Amino acid sequence: MPEYKYQAQDSKGKIVKGKADAFDEADLQKRFHDSGLLLLEAKPIVKQMALKPLKKPKLADFCRQLGTLIKSGVILVKAIEIIANDESITDYERQLYLRLRDRIVQGVALSAVMEELEPAFPPLLIYMIRAAETSGTLDTTCLRLAEQYTSEAQLEQTAKNSLTYPKILSVLIVIVVAILFGYVLPQFEDIFSTLPKLPLPTMILMAISNFVATKWYIIAIAVVLIIIFGKMIIKIPAVRMLIDHIKVMGKWGKLTKVIYSGRFARTMSSLYSAGIPIHSCIEIAKSTIGNKYIESQFDEVERKVAGGMPLSSALLDVNGFVSKLPATIKVGEETGMLGNMLESVANDLDFYSKQALLRLTSYIEPVMIVVMAVAVGFIMVSIIYPIYQSYQTIGAGS
Repeated sequence: MPEYKYQAQDSKGKIVKGKADAFDEADLQKRFHDSGLLLLEAKPIVKQMALKPLKKPKLADFCRQLGTLIKSGVILVKAIEIIANDESITDYERQLYLRLRDRIVQGVALSAVMEELEPAFPPLLIYMIRAAETSGTLDTTCLRLAEQYTSEAQLEQTAKNSLTYPKILSVLIVIVVAILFGYVLPQFEDIFSTLPKLPLPTMILMAISNFVATKWYIIAIAVVLIIIFGKMIIKIPAVRMLIDHIKVMGKWGKLTKVIYSGRFARTMSSLYSAGIPIHSCIEIAKSTIGNKYIESQFDEVERKVAGGMPLSSALLDVNGFVSKLPATIKVGEETGMLGNMLESVANDLDFYSKQALLRLTSYIEPVMIVVMAVAVGFIMVSIIYPIYQSYQTIGAGS
């Protein structure tokens, strides 16, 4: 319920100021009239809150509940209030949904309120809701969005799960190397000091070991600085563009192209099926790809489509999409079933995206195992070789 800051006048002419909750200004006016007060001024209190984007699983839950409740005949305000009172959501979500309810009570459209609360709600959701409000299909649109956000969330979770083993392996490599350099190698220092000459690999290894054992804090500081400055450098537009360009190159690029194509097709399918004009679909869909290099090529795509070129032809020159995407769109344009074809290719590419993520992981795992084996093998050889040499020398002398 919105909160108002008011000024009122009692029967004796005394001015009364304060705050009160009411559904709207008319409700507040009636309440004061029943109390024998004259409402002079009422201003809604807008509570400041730090807005942050909702994650895809949260968006999926919100859209699913909203679509189901509206389809069951529950009015919009009541539906959002029911969602806001769900015990499983966070305090931030509850405040966000109550803000939605309060602004809708004041007569503002749902899509307009969501736009006010950006970046909490993404542009795709706002445009889809706006189109649904015009066509009167809010329930079906919300359920469609719920399916899309669920699919995207599952794909992201698949990516995270696929990288779990490589992350664990990376930590193990760091721990093993740290133990070897910090504890195992210093144990051989007395032995190596008795040898007349050490091989170059062993000398390098012992120098690194001494540095790790005595100056470990420098390494810790360096790692922290690298992480901080690395994140800053990645945010530089030119660097981000270069990294995103590299992502679509080579064998690795063949797999990432499938993922980017699937995202674009899914968003285009949802927007186009909602009756949104093609140029608006392209403008919104490009921002969901997740690759600045591909996105930078869409100025030319939009220019070509605005000039009358079919979307399939305009996408042919985009470096970052699989050839199946424009080919399928072309079939949809020729048959007049672009919406269905976009949905079909989106479903196919979603499946291939999951397979691509699994293949990416299958490439990473053996590489990391080889790196770990080479590192540990180099250390062991560097330790054993001078000891073996000393035994040979003793044997030759005897």
